[in-house]
Amino acid sequence: MGFLIGKTKEFKKNKKVKVGLSLGGGATRGIAHIGAIRAFEENGLTFDFIAGTSVGSLIGCMYAGGKTSSEIMEVARGLKVKDIRTSKFFMPSKTEGIQKLVIDNLGDIDIKQLKTPFGAVAVDLITSNEIVFTQGNLAKIVAGSCAVPGVFVPVEYQDMHLSDGGLQNNIPSDVPRFFGCDYVIAIDVNSTRGEGTDSLKLIDVLSATIRIMSKSNSIKGYINADYVIKPSMKKYKSTKVDEAEAMFQEGYTATIDALPKIMEIISKKPNRAQRTRFRLMSENKPKIV
Repeated sequence: MGFLIGKTKEFKKNKKVKVGLSLGGGATRGIAHIGAIRAFEENGLTFDFIAGTSVGSLIGCMYAGGKTSSEIMEVARGLKVKDIRTSKFFMPSKTEGIQKLVIDNLGDIDIKQLKTPFGAVAVDLITSNEIVFTQGNLAKIVAGSCAVPGVFVPVEYQDMHLSDGGLQNNIPSDVPRFFGCDYVIAIDVNSTRGEGTDSLKLIDVLSATIRIMSKSNSIKGYINADYVIKPSMKKYKSTKVDEAEAMFQEGYTATIDALPKIMEIISKKPNRAQRTRFRLMSENKPKIV
């Protein structure tokens, strides 16, 4: 168990601030998010708003839906890549596997039915707008948030074509601030992003392009967070789940190590002027649905 239980309980008793959690993208490396959730649970740290992009939206919605880290990890252990990616020969897959995963674990529900307020970040390819969904069909929206271009077919939802939120906001730390959070804790499971490629194969070029874009748009995630937890994930492939236990442990250890500083930050009196400044920093504010 963690080592801050007493201090965290004291903080909860005197809680006067709203704390948000931002879960970044990173494909299967997102299993580290589950380890972080375990550390939060052991130390009694809860959140008033959860935002997620891509795999962060998938794990974030389960957390917001009341699933424990043990329950979420059990899902991860039973997951096979073929359950999510159904196409062959480098053709984009449809997202029915992701939608089924959400429905099987939370039901075919509206985002508003989750126990903790939640925002899933996706990009509408028709308008190029970043969309933050706080209502609507959970399974379809999370699938859209996870729909990496070239890997998944965009999700048709209402009058939009939803694709991976990481195209514009890979670590959505600004989102909890839009909903009144005084402090935001972010988890970056892909802090070594941005690697290029010497290959001219289409899939390699496309993957490198996405990594480079992701590096650029992750900067605002750091700017808008009060603390960023960065598990050491470089040695794990973002397309495989066979090292799930090790990735879980990386997230857990990094969060346990970060908790003293996090508790120091969120125990302070909130700076309302700073919160407003953070919120106004982004010139391209997302469309909130």
